[in-house]
Amino acid sequence: MKILITGSTGFVGHKLMQTVEGAVSSPSLRGMDQDAVTRMIDDISPDAIVHTAAISDIGTCERDPDASHLANVVIPTYLARASRGRKLICFSSDQVYSASSSEGPYTESDTAPGNTYARHKLEMEERVLDIDPDAVMLRAEWMYDLGSTRANYLDLVMSAKDQLNFSSSEFRGVTYLAEVCESIPAVIRLPGGAYNYGSETDMSTYDVTREFTSYIGRDIRINDCEPSHNLWMDCSKAADLGVRFSSVLDGLKRCADDYGLS
Repeated sequence: MKILITGSTGFVGHKLMQTVEGAVSSPSLRGMDQDAVTRMIDDISPDAIVHTAAISDIGTCERDPDASHLANVVIPTYLARASRGRKLICFSSDQVYSASSSEGPYTESDTAPGNTYARHKLEMEERVLDIDPDAVMLRAEWMYDLGSTRANYLDLVMSAKDQLNFSSSEFRGVTYLAEVCESIPAVIRLPGGAYNYGSETDMSTYDVTREFTSYIGRDIRINDCEPSHNLWMDCSKAADLGVRFSSVLDGLKRCADDYGLS
């Protein structure tokens, strides 16, 4: 199977190119119109398309909403029209729950975007699924990997000098990037729709961090701070269809073992 990866130099796309069998790199979509995207898809003729390219920095999207809309909404609709029966998978975000009044864990119906990036991701989902109902929208969590230049949970823990601040009243899912890559064959088999995607947890960020730092032998103080907004999801819809992840803590322990941190 030939799988076209957009954003192949980015955090997720680069890892997919390294690990997913049959992965081929898309040229940059920046500046392409509908005709150019359609020609590119027809020329490469992939069996499936995994769209990771985006403007994902929340602050950048707030400062330049037009650029955010083009990258995060318009370009995916070009791909949807060009897919022509090929399986299209688009990475969305758990930020679509960022203003939810529910304490969570959130199901797919609990959307309440609280920033420009989140609003555009939700609009992308709706518009792409209108064009291609068989497309899959992955509401991905904050992902981590060792050695990434992109700020992530693991980087926070490994770079901390003496202390970290997390709340015993806050819950958030974070996901090991290796498990994201391993899940792609099962993702391609999903029926069309939006799916919560990543590791689940019943532990607070404070408790996860205490357990994880103990596991890797990091002697740093974990301060129990005031909570912000919960950002955790019920991922059973995808899990029931074969897309399964380790729990948040078990995923972190696996990552530590993979990289010899424990």
